[in-house]
Amino acid sequence: MRFINKRGLHNFHITDRLEAGLVLTGSEVKSVRAGRLDLSLSHIKVIQGEAFLVNANIPRFKQTSDKEYDPFRLRKLLLHRAQIDALIGKASATGFTLIPVSIYDKNNRFKVEIGVAKSKKDFDKRKALKEKDQLRRIEQELRGEKV
Repeated sequence: MRFINKRGLHNFHITDRLEAGLVLTGSEVKSVRAGRLDLSLSHIKVIQGEAFLVNANIPRFKQTSDKEYDPFRLRKLLLHRAQIDALIGKASATGFTLIPVSIYDKNNRFKVEIGVAKSKKDFDKRKALKEKDQLRRIEQELRGEKV
């Protein structure tokens, strides 16, 4: 199962990507496996030399007994020191930020694909939507569907 941050991909140009491990509790793992995860407003922040996933919404698993659960808590990312230093260097450039591109399961462990991103302008977003629409119409015509 792969969760893609569609909003992030729409709003940002991804210049570089990196894979990191994600620290989750047991009920969060069950909730993610049930398909309940929202990355639309999330980003990566480096706090005191450690990387964290901020604002990722993982709702409380229904069968858990944890009443004080916070769905937006900080979740630690597992990276080597050199990788964190490289991310800090890339993100410190003007206009760049770190966003989670996707979260996926790899060998029963959840991984986050981190993207070093630069914000798109409005005309870039319109251009991307126009190209996507044109490709869809061409594919429909090739299949013989009526447009």
